[in-house]
Amino acid sequence: MFQELIEKKTSLSVIGLGYVGLPIALEFARKMHVVGFDIRHDRIEMMRKKIDPSNELESEAFDGCDIHFTSDLEDLRKATFHVVAVPTPINKHNLPDLTPLLSASHTVGKVLKKGDYVVFESTVYPGCTEEDCVPILEKESGLKFNVDFKVGYSPERINPGDKEHTLTKILKIVSGCDEESLQVISDVYGSIIKAGIYKASSIKVAEAAKIIENTQRDVNIALMNELSLIFNRLNINTYEVLEAAGTKWNFLRFFPGLVGGHCIGVDPYYLTYKANELGYHSKIITGGRVINDGMAPYIARQVVKKLISKGHKINGSRILVMGATFKENVSDIRNSKIADLVNEMKSFSINVEVVDPHASSEEVVHEYGFGLVDKPTGQYQAVIVAVNHREFLSLDEAYFKSITVENPLFVDVKGVFRGKIKDIEYWSL
Repeated sequence: MFQELIEKKTSLSVIGLGYVGLPIALEFARKMHVVGFDIRHDRIEMMRKKIDPSNELESEAFDGCDIHFTSDLEDLRKATFHVVAVPTPINKHNLPDLTPLLSASHTVGKVLKKGDYVVFESTVYPGCTEEDCVPILEKESGLKFNVDFKVGYSPERINPGDKEHTLTKILKIVSGCDEESLQVISDVYGSIIKAGIYKASSIKVAEAAKIIENTQRDVNIALMNELSLIFNRLNINTYEVLEAAGTKWNFLRFFPGLVGGHCIGVDPYYLTYKANELGYHSKIITGGRVINDGMAPYIARQVVKKLISKGHKINGSRILVMGATFKENVSDIRNSKIADLVNEMKSFSINVEVVDPHASSEEVVHEYGFGLVDKPTGQYQAVIVAVNHREFLSLDEAYFKSITVENPLFVDVKGVFRGKIKDIEYWSL
């Protein structure tokens, strides 16, 4: 299989060309022929023009790649090694939404042939690949798992917006349904990953390894957020406390903040869902999720309290929120907690304007029901710097004074303006 791929006697397909799938497809396309498949034809047209719909890759990333972008199912029949990299979100009840993954499994199953490989990259709970996806592959293809086709799991570790820890520089975990498949999958990924390959002992181990990476971060950030709730009552700055504590060599450097996005704010729910299914109700993981999901409403309520204490009328007051994406310097708005912050303030009849140089106003309206302003219009009672975009970091106190009323409030969610705001009342987590 590996030799045929390298010699381009057969093709590799990537199903799902988003933040994860497109970089993988392009990297493989430097070594072998790739069929890049996505169900959205508008995205396919953009990629054919060397445009990344996710705004992560420059046009040069497409150069020298042997890849055919398509939304035609028939084109997938040419491939014998399929990589599935579709989103695995949660629904409004914080339960796993496997719709994209199961749909992709149906798609691959329709073109699966004897001897083919299918490797899943989507983040899932342990057991999902073999218990949920494989039966669909068998039903659609009429083939038998582990006899007619092989399956593996290799969790994605791409960090949107990170130009240092790129795909080829991150150690890749791979797993297979047997020793033979493990070696083939290792060889295939090893052809593009410079950082090396780690062979997990089973598919379930690889699935679990991925999901606890983000669960660990979520729980640690939840601790920092809870500390910020306590320190706020003590009237001390959390970042100053963490700076002091961080002078010890083994103190872990985590910070409070809004936890959104498609990974840290989502993955723990997949693990707790599976745990509940097995009769175990998580305490620490669930507790961490409750704290982190509650931070946006908490910030909004603190803003309201402080504005009242400053003598401002809340009904009809104007607040500027700077940032709408889930993290700094990316255009990704998926599961952004800024929406929770905005909606909570609007519930107090506050007029909220949101500005973000990276996000699309059209996408924000579609996803959350409110749009962005091109630039601040001024005369705000409060300014909330919610996302640390590079464009915001160069602003000084004189600028914030110019867009606020007398006696305003400045909220610095991530503490990046600490020590730089002197005359305006300053508050951070």
